[in-house]
Amino acid sequence: MAHVIEHRYHVTLQPLHAVFLAGTVPLFLGALLSDAAYAKTFHIQWSNFASWLIAGALVFAGIALVFALVDLFRPYQRARGSVPYFVVLLATWILGFINALWHARDAWAMMPLGLILSIVVTLLACLACWLGFRTPRVMGPL
Repeated sequence: MAHVIEHRYHVTLQPLHAVFLAGTVPLFLGALLSDAAYAKTFHIQWSNFASWLIAGALVFAGIALVFALVDLFRPYQRARGSVPYFVVLLATWILGFINALWHARDAWAMMPLGLILSIVVTLLACLACWLGFRTPRVMGPL
């Protein structure tokens, strides 16, 4: 009777996936800090900085979202933690898009909801990054 040894080990994120996922946090955080600076000084340029940082963060989060979606359909990449990671990253992108639309308004009109949305999106981006790097990915037999 032959014994079948099944090798299982954890696989980390793909390098590009990791770069784009990790890149969302400082961009959303920069937007949050720009919103806070605008709320304190009322210099419109801070609002412009926040809008551009949010746009960059949406690009990074969108690419990471595509990688996460592909990982959901790979048979050897599926694990229990992959779905919550994808859902949180999707929520981050959707709320980030709403935040971008809100920041497209006049600088006076975007406060205080723009700052609140930036706080929520930054926290979601941190959670998505934590889940993405923490999620165990089990690879099956080679």
